[in-house]
Amino acid sequence: MVDQPAAGAPLVPPMVAGIEETALMRASVAAAARPASERARRAARRGALAGRSAEAWLLLLPSIVLFATFTHIPIVSTLVDSFYSTPKVNRPAHFIGLSNYEDMFADPIFWKALVNNFIYALGTIPLSVGLALLMALFVNDRLPGRALLRMAYFTPTVLPMIAVANIWLFFYTPSYGLLDQIAAVFGGHATNWLGSQSTALFAIMVVTVWKEAGFFMIFYLAALQQIPPDLKEAAAIEGASRFTFFRRVTWPLLAPVTLFILVNAVINAFRTVDHIFIMTGGGPDNATNVLLFHIYEIGFKFWDQGYATALTMVLLAILGLLALVQFLTAGRKVHYQ
Repeated sequence: MVDQPAAGAPLVPPMVAGIEETALMRASVAAAARPASERARRAARRGALAGRSAEAWLLLLPSIVLFATFTHIPIVSTLVDSFYSTPKVNRPAHFIGLSNYEDMFADPIFWKALVNNFIYALGTIPLSVGLALLMALFVNDRLPGRALLRMAYFTPTVLPMIAVANIWLFFYTPSYGLLDQIAAVFGGHATNWLGSQSTALFAIMVVTVWKEAGFFMIFYLAALQQIPPDLKEAAAIEGASRFTFFRRVTWPLLAPVTLFILVNAVINAFRTVDHIFIMTGGGPDNATNVLLFHIYEIGFKFWDQGYATALTMVLLAILGLLALVQFLTAGRKVHYQ
């Protein structure tokens, strides 16, 4: 006996009801299968990202190995050695704690070298960077003989520091040097530039500025040539002066290069000692003795390696702190886009 539909209920043909039931079953199956397919896609995406990440690390691996081998591992080894005494022929190194650092802070020559190094850095960095910027601005304009000027400015950079030191050693020679010869024309007297404590460090700083300004100029010149000429034309249309254009447009665009140059200039101020070897040897009376030269004397002249490693760690800490300060202060004002 066939069931009759209730009174007032819509009549649904049996075929239509079957189709609806099939659609509902397929929808439920698809809904059940959807989480599984989504999980599969996520797993495939994670696998692809892991593969690309592994490929990137493999490409970086040679650089990481070289960098760790010649930078991080020596730093850690130096830090460990700074807590040990200097090994002798019949006496191996033994742990002495902070004794090397205590000796360092009690050493007046260390403080003299440290003060000289900061004076040297404060004198050479602003002068070399400022002179490099002025030279770059000058040779960036359309001038007759511009290529010769660029070559003349860059020539000191390609000369070895030993050769530069010998050239300036002749300039500073008392009575016979170029400077005293020029001074004699104007009635000046002979000056022992490198033999006087009041002038020796200043004379060394002049050599450094002469050597490094051309090197920094190349970076500024490259950055100036990347500035679109449309900006200068628009500023000229608006009636902006050259100084206003430099202050408002050129200098902000040179900020990334300036930060790069400053970091390198600071590092050079604490690691360049070649000319001191040739010109003064740290004298007279430690007037030109700087931190790296003091490390060399302690480590290779007096052969106190334990004390030299402690000095090296202080030098690394100073450089790291200065670099951090530069990136935290100047880095916030640098825009790379």
